[in-house]
Amino acid sequence: MRPATEAMLYRLLRPLVAHLMRRGWGYIAMRDLLKRIYVDEALHGLEGGERPTDSQVSAITGINRREVKRLREAASNPESSEARDPMAGVNATARVVGTWVSSALFRTADGAPRVLPLRAEQAPASFEELLRTAKVDVRAKTVLEELEKAGVLERLPDNRVRLLRAAFTPGDLRDKLLFLAANVGDHLRSAFHNLESGGPVFIERALFHNGIVAGRLDAARPALSDMADRLLRQCNEVLLEGNLARTDTSGPPAREGRLRRLRLGVYYYETDADDRP
Repeated sequence: MRPATEAMLYRLLRPLVAHLMRRGWGYIAMRDLLKRIYVDEALHGLEGGERPTDSQVSAITGINRREVKRLREAASNPESSEARDPMAGVNATARVVGTWVSSALFRTADGAPRVLPLRAEQAPASFEELLRTAKVDVRAKTVLEELEKAGVLERLPDNRVRLLRAAFTPGDLRDKLLFLAANVGDHLRSAFHNLESGGPVFIERALFHNGIVAGRLDAARPALSDMADRLLRQCNEVLLEGNLARTDTSGPPAREGRLRRLRLGVYYYETDADDRP
């Protein structure tokens, strides 16, 4: 399997390395980060028993014991640790948009997202009620500012708000990078689960065509984007129906059993026909 794994990694890492080089990330920075990841994953895999020794982690990762000790000490420093959930704010804002376009309360008879008054006393379907339905425990002003910054929402003069796009993409570069990490990371986990698991497989499919005339593809692209939006919206409607999808995962476990999470994505890419993956 080694040649096949190397071929897979070569193709998998090329777009990542190309992006890092464009942003000034050289090999040394990537190497140091990989050391941290190897140690973190080794410690995660050895959880459950006694605290693993540096020698055990070194044997699993191939990183020398002194370096393992240094990395573990650095990771235990509170000042160097990252926030518990850096995606929390991004996910909350995306959840607001998802609820707005999927929940019947916030859509018109023809399925379009309603123009909402800001406060609940103005109408049953309001922006405040939208935040409650999406179980977002963040000030309305903060969410409004994030949606405005991303170009997703417009404030109207009569104290109402209108959704401009049915999908949320963050405007801040840091949030864009977090979104990328979450989406691509789960895509990889899904693919590797299907390689390693003997049980049910996750959805991991793609449509591929080569040699399409550029002008015809330009004409077809808007329809493809619309179909992708409708698919994800319909999936979200199914999950929100009857409160099947709990959005407040910080509470006690559901009576039906332990909680799980899912990510269902659709992606699109195009390039010259001779630029093979």
